Amino acid sequence: MISLSRLSPPFAPGTVWLVGAGPGDPGLLTIHALNALATADVIVYDALVDPAVLSFAHEGATLEFAGKRGGKPSAVQRDICERLIQLAREGRRVLRLKGGDPFIFGRGGEEALALSDAGVPFRIIPGVSSGLASLAIHGVPATMRKTNHAVILATGHAAPDAEIEWSGLARTGAPIVLYMAVSSLPSIVKGLLEGGLAGDTPALAVHGATTAKESVVEGTLETLPKLAEEGLIRSPAIVAIGAIAAFRSAIANHLLEFGSEAAQ
Repeated sequence: MISLSRLSPPFAPGTVWLVGAGPGDPGLLTIHALNALATADVIVYDALVDPAVLSFAHEGATLEFAGKRGGKPSAVQRDICERLIQLAREGRRVLRLKGGDPFIFGRGGEEALALSDAGVPFRIIPGVSSGLASLAIHGVPATMRKTNHAVILATGHAAPDAEIEWSGLARTGAPIVLYMAVSSLPSIVKGLLEGGLAGDTPALAVHGATTAKESVVEGTLETLPKLAEEGLIRSPAIVAIGAIAAFRSAIANHLLEFGSEAAQ
């Protein structure tokens, strides 16, 4: 049998690995991510990293929480970057662990730039994207030849000096997959409707995909704000808007529940 460590590059002291932990279920970790968890001296992790993933850390590892949650006191990105640099300069093996993929709305790019500017060697380990995985496990394809040849990934929380043109996105006709958007749904839906997207456009929201907290809500574009107001769509959630969101009902009767066998 091949050792997992032989399939992964060495995690050298004084380096940082920016690693995607996937949507939650540890079965979706990559081999490189598992090796990093088993080797790292310090793991700086986000709020969306499931505790089951952290259980793969070796006993001597130090766990440091650096999560960001909307509307709650959160770590400042500048401080996180400085902490990664400090730990690496102390000769530690530093694992920066992020939910999903570190380069899809995970601020991995900002941390890569900071590490590069500081002269700290680092490695990027992609992870299973939470946005696409949340849909796929529930039978919602990101693309379908008969409905769409493109898909839009968008965040509900733009940077302070940026603005998302929702009406323009609506006019593309491509399905939209939203991250971190539950609290912004009223304004997002308003913009999409103004852009010509029909109110009865299928929509689907997944909270806590692949974890014990998972919930799925189906609706339409115009019902999304009310579903969120009633607490049926909980944050954080992935929200899909477009023809692909209606595909789940066509295969739901024969789709095996994700992780159902492992739980038995």
